Amino acid sequence: MKRANVVGTGLVLAGVIAAATPVHGQATVGADMGILSSYVWRGLTLTNRPVAQPDVYLTFPAGGASVTVGGWANIDLGQYDDAGSHLSESGGLSAFNVAEIDPWAEISVPVGKVTLTGGALVYVFPNDAGFTSSSNTVELYAKAALDAPLSPKLGVWYDVDKVNGAYLEASLAHALPLGGATSLSLAALAGFNAGQSLPGQPGSSDLASFQDDGFTHLDLSAGVPLGVGAVAVTPAVHLVVGGDEFTRTTSPGSAHDVKLWGGATISWSRALGQGSGTME
Repeated sequence: MKRANVVGTGLVLAGVIAAATPVHGQATVGADMGILSSYVWRGLTLTNRPVAQPDVYLTFPAGGASVTVGGWANIDLGQYDDAGSHLSESGGLSAFNVAEIDPWAEISVPVGKVTLTGGALVYVFPNDAGFTSSSNTVELYAKAALDAPLSPKLGVWYDVDKVNGAYLEASLAHALPLGGATSLSLAALAGFNAGQSLPGQPGSSDLASFQDDGFTHLDLSAGVPLGVGAVAVTPAVHLVVGGDEFTRTTSPGSAHDVKLWGGATISWSRALGQGSGTME
């Protein structure tokens, strides 16, 4: 359930990871690896134990636009002896279980101070327990990012297969200098549901991401990108305020209005044809 970080999603770390600046006219290849305390997607806790989330992508110019294709995955790191008392995408039946794979592609076009992005992602669940192939689905999305103070962004994702509804996000981000090249990246993200709620008609085959339409959650995050050669390491923490009954769930039978999660993401990118990498 990627790139609210496109997902993703996802790594939803809006404003936390410093962006790469590709050399004009060149393709760029990159990779991320997040090690997180839990898997929280759009405010929903999908796995409440540690996970690994790798992502690889290739960006290349196309006229005045840029095209990016990539693949993201969620890996449940632990096997749960008491699986019934924990949340897990894979059912917690084995360690290092690839619970989700999301191929994605998008095209971005700058228009003045606004960057417009459109794309698609596929959610694939390869396990026979937890999330299974019956939940596989496809979303189309559009985003607008304004080059202005607080870096305002707005995005909408529409499920065209199993859920058949829209999800919207609005975010702001700001970097506070800490001295030298180090900064504290602060971000606030609000989610809204428009149709991805429980079906109103008995017997409907549609799946649901949320219980009700409307405000889903507020995600407040803070991170410190640290450069180590061609690699950026970003520890970050998220405070999620739930606005929907589903986003308040933290484990089976347990719900809280506020929950905390975090981790670190290692990022690397390289302009093809160049001799060294650049930080993502």
